Amino acid sequence: MSLPYPLRQLPSLDPLKGFVAAARHLSFTRAAEELCLSQSAVSRQVQTLEAQLGVALFQRSTRALHLTPEGERLFRCASDALDRLGAAVADLAASRRRPKVTVSASIGVAALWLVPRLSAFQARYPEVGVRVSADNRNVDLEAEDVDVALRYTTPGAAPAGSRRLFGERLAPVASPAVAVALPDGPRLSAANLPHLTLLAFEDGRDHPWLRWDGWQGELGGAPSAARGLLQFNHYDQCLYAAQAGQGVALGRLPLIADALADGRLQALLPPRPTPGERGFYLLRGRHSQRPEVDAFADWLVGQGSGAEAGMTE
Repeated sequence: MSLPYPLRQLPSLDPLKGFVAAARHLSFTRAAEELCLSQSAVSRQVQTLEAQLGVALFQRSTRALHLTPEGERLFRCASDALDRLGAAVADLAASRRRPKVTVSASIGVAALWLVPRLSAFQARYPEVGVRVSADNRNVDLEAEDVDVALRYTTPGAAPAGSRRLFGERLAPVASPAVAVALPDGPRLSAANLPHLTLLAFEDGRDHPWLRWDGWQGELGGAPSAARGLLQFNHYDQCLYAAQAGQGVALGRLPLIADALADGRLQALLPPRPTPGERGFYLLRGRHSQRPEVDAFADWLVGQGSGAEAGMTE
């Protein structure tokens, strides 16, 4: 593999620009007009480049300007390189001007609920870019340049100024293939427990209602009586394993509504609420008072109302 050509040995950009402009127009006068320079300035740039390279790039006459073979070779390469550089600069400038909203959510919520809905926001607001920052910690909105964040908490502990998106209910869920094969019917029971692998979400936080230990009554026995146990530290992995037929998971209904509706997952028991009426809230940064953030926040609240309504149907 050849090494990159040393940057210090490359010609400066201004002489290259002058040469490419002159080669495109075959005229120092028109090249000067394009670059907003004088004709003599462009001529000096080309002379500087020729001196550095040690070759003539143009055949000059009183009436015409022609590229030498060396000039034609350099023009093909330099023109393409400057075109690509110009396109990159234009893209960067456009992205800097494009309104953007940064939203923070836990990895599971981002994967299961937020990301699948973003195409609807983009269809409605194509001029607004969205950056998803998925993280299981509660980020500092001001320090980390985050506009809005989704937080999971109780009404009493919800941050001041936050807006409720939707509540939460839980139910054991499995793929239809797993459910139909259970000997005691498609439900969670003591008879079915030895035939099931429990899929557990364990991220080191104190959420006992999201662990199987708190469901012994519904299980009809201790979790240890199950055929097996698989643990995941990200909730979306736990649910993807359930969809793949690897066992039964505790489904957070607002996050898996689409999977239940299209038959990827099936509830094995009636749902029950989480303690303390926990739910998801939208929190905005103090310095995120921009029209695009207003639009995104209102859209998210509307999406949350739809999720809330879906749990009551």
